[in-house]
Amino acid sequence: MYFYDFHVRSEFSEGKSSMEEIAERAKLLGYRGICFSEYFRNKKQVEELKKRALDIGRKIGIDIYIGFQARSTAELKKLARMRKEYDVLLVRGSELSLNRKAVETPEVDILLHPEFKRKDSGLNHVMVKLAAKNLVAIEINFREILLSSKATRAHIIHNMMRNIMLCKKYGAPIIICSGAVSHLQLKDPKVLISMGCLLGLELNEAKKAVSEVPERIIRMIKERRSKAWIRPGVKVLGHRVIEEKAYDDQNEWSIQ
Repeated sequence: MYFYDFHVRSEFSEGKSSMEEIAERAKLLGYRGICFSEYFRNKKQVEELKKRALDIGRKIGIDIYIGFQARSTAELKKLARMRKEYDVLLVRGSELSLNRKAVETPEVDILLHPEFKRKDSGLNHVMVKLAAKNLVAIEINFREILLSSKATRAHIIHNMMRNIMLCKKYGAPIIICSGAVSHLQLKDPKVLISMGCLLGLELNEAKKAVSEVPERIIRMIKERRSKAWIRPGVKVLGHRVIEEKAYDDQNEWSIQ
């Protein structure tokens, strides 16, 4: 079983450590791969980050993916349009309207901390059903708990437990990430798994949240790199365009 941390930030996006420092630390902790969450500036930045990630990954021996984080509905629309040009699309959760837009957008891979700075959990059963339908993973963010204290921490934990309960009930994917902004904030994958168990996940569910769920995102990354991929649920097969009717374990497709 391989482990992944799909939400870390480097010096490029409010982080305090270089990409090299974070990658080396992640390798030492036993991760197979990590995803750097950055803020989009221009296409030149995308190409520079991709090249640097490839060089560092080869040097250290770890898989590195580049993700871009949408902080508004406008940013989300822009990043969704250029979906083939980078690896992972993350949405910075908090505002209810943005949380809703994230889970109903198939191009989105991860909704980050939907409960962030909220009195409620940031999700309801309708939104979680949409996340399950569109395979948008709901993040459990370790750093959010780490930096909180006393009553605030209890409130955050309560909201995370509610989101986990909703995700388990309606089948939405859950992903556990460190949210680290420095190499010192990276956590052993066993620590993230233990936290998941404390918040209401079974052991096998917590393991999937740092292994199988990121691996599904990686499979989608590889699929998007194919010339046949057009958009989520639509790809070219030979000279025909086929469209996915509904996601299930058999991946049924209809020919258009």
